[in-house]
Amino acid sequence: MASLITCPHCGVRPKEEFSIRGDAAPVRPAADVPASDEAWNAYVHLRANPKGRLREFWHHAAGCRRWLIVERDTVSHAVFSVVDAQDLALRGTAP
Repeated sequence: MASLITCPHCGVRPKEEFSIRGDAAPVRPAADVPASDEAWNAYVHLRANPKGRLREFWHHAAGCRRWLIVERDTVSHAVFSVVDAQDLALRGTAP
């Protein structure tokens, strides 16, 4: 059986319509203060890759083309929640 993701805009869709872009937790260095090369290297290249529950950026490439934050278990692939990333950004809620 195919894995299904419930897009907040398109409804239940197969996971093949989405691209996973990675962990939603890293925070970009602030634009108002020059960041060090080490800070940029850590932001761009270093990821923890934990087992278990994780919030990730997903792009609905074959659907509404919106960026979503999907909370899922990286071991069982169970999906716990799907929210529009813009909605979180507008509320000021960190991923």
